Amino acid sequence: MFTGLIEEVGTVRSVARATAGADITIEASTVLSDSGLGDSIACNGCCLTVTQMGAGSFAAHAGAETLARTTVGQWRPGTRVNLERALSAASRLGGHFVQGHVDGLGQVVSVTMEGDTARWRFSLPDELSPFVVEKGSVAIDGISLTVTEVSHGALAVAIIPHTVAHTTLGTLGPGDRVNLEVDILAKYVHRMLRAMQPAGGVTEEFLREQGFC
Repeated sequence: MFTGLIEEVGTVRSVARATAGADITIEASTVLSDSGLGDSIACNGCCLTVTQMGAGSFAAHAGAETLARTTVGQWRPGTRVNLERALSAASRLGGHFVQGHVDGLGQVVSVTMEGDTARWRFSLPDELSPFVVEKGSVAIDGISLTVTEVSHGALAVAIIPHTVAHTTLGTLGPGDRVNLEVDILAKYVHRMLRAMQPAGGVTEEFLREQGFC
């Protein structure tokens, strides 16, 4: 579990491809201070397990599923990635609950400056739209952000200069792909409501049975 508050930006040192995935080495410093083998580190929002520790770097294995369904498959030596260690019980929850399980991919649509704040628009896959609401939370490349607007096929967030300076957002532009993770609470609520809904839809009889009439 993570918070979506990025601790540092690391750099991919190497990517060793294999038929079953890829072994990735990432240069870092802050996230290495109390990490060890088997620990989880969110890399651009993808929860990866540390398989090796080195001087100024760590290695992780990304399986075929991760390579196919996230931007990890595009990483090359020199790629900059957002890094965050797993949440500890004593940590402040300054962002929101982020699992590090990417739900889908989006693209940067546009960036519009509004004073010293930038309004970023990202494409939003239709299957994720029910889980995104205005003033709700979304993780974009692992960054916890507040949704300012939801429209058909897109969402918008307001980005302050600090976030741009301390994450990989400054390296992105229109057309670049990003990892999206919607709020886990929204997914649970959506699933429960679907389970409660009768096969024939919401009818007057169903509402009466539930005490609404």
